[in-house]
Amino acid sequence: MSERVTFTSKNGDTVGGALALPAGAAPAPAVVVVQEWWGLNAQIEATVDRLAAEGFVALAPALYRGAVARDATEANQMMTALDGQRAMADLEGAVAHLRAHPRGNGKVAITGFCMGGAYTFAAACFVRGLACAVPFYGVPPRPDWSQVDTPIQAHFASRDGWAKPETAREIQRTLEGRGQTMELHVYDAEHAFMNERRPEVHAPEAAALAWSRAVAFLRQHTA
Repeated sequence: MSERVTFTSKNGDTVGGALALPAGAAPAPAVVVVQEWWGLNAQIEATVDRLAAEGFVALAPALYRGAVARDATEANQMMTALDGQRAMADLEGAVAHLRAHPRGNGKVAITGFCMGGAYTFAAACFVRGLACAVPFYGVPPRPDWSQVDTPIQAHFASRDGWAKPETAREIQRTLEGRGQTMELHVYDAEHAFMNERRPEVHAPEAAALAWSRAVAFLRQHTA
């Protein structure tokens, strides 16, 4: 089970987070998990635990400094108010923390969902030395795709009015035009289809397939 920890952001702030370790004592690859717009809630903590069960050291930073939204209106307000530069500094701090963690093998990947998917893409542009990035249904507002230096595997939903699959295909074409690669998977599902705590959008078959692909990709690039 995950435990609450603190680490230091790149800007010097003390940041909380949820950390889970894999079984055993051997060095293991690490993954930063970036929250949805709701905050560091039970869904994200469960994802951290799932990654630990798959053999990863997993850390989800509390980008809202511990606050969790109660409804979509509040989540939107919190996401809009979030300082993007501060959030990226927090993610860089999380990567550094995992890179130096005694259970880590020195390789750190990043994944995230919804808002976290957007920040995962942004991290692929601005955080150096990532083993790989696995964004789920999110697109950053001001990316610099020329700065991407890590493999990307992206997961999108075919019925998503926010993180549109055509936008994902444009990103893929842009990266390929620069000699970079992005593995892209689009599922017959709606936005947030990975979230089993939201039965109105959760798509179990698509979620299981996406998870298996993501885990395999993470293992490939962090071994």
